[in-house]
Amino acid sequence: MARGKAINVKIATPKIIKALENALDKLNKDYASQEANEAKYQKAYKSWQKEIGKWAIANFSKSENLRVNYRSWNKTLNVDFDIITEETSFPTEPEKDFEVIHQHSYRESKNELENAIRILKMTDEETVNTSTYNAVAQYL
Repeated sequence: MARGKAINVKIATPKIIKALENALDKLNKDYASQEANEAKYQKAYKSWQKEIGKWAIANFSKSENLRVNYRSWNKTLNVDFDIITEETSFPTEPEKDFEVIHQHSYRESKNELENAIRILKMTDEETVNTSTYNAVAQYL
């Protein structure tokens, strides 16, 4: 699509309201469940750290470029080494399957969604024009 060309469509107001209400519900559920999701992720991550540590120790004989650093200020010995291997040969690090929503962002998004829903429910217009749609499209 060429730049500068505007799409001029009209979308039924009830469809937009329903989509925004669904987006608000999802935002609320995601925000409410992120603490549990983070705890689940942290548990998986701690487990992975133990697995990767055991794997590294078992494969230490294959290591190269051994680096040692002792920090006397906190009495910590850091041993760092490289093991040349295929990505599929060691335990896979868990990934977050959720997006962290900060409180400020949550409040801001929630307010914008609620305001848009309220305004659209007050209109007598049967359709929403493109500029209105563009204003709320980020939530759909």
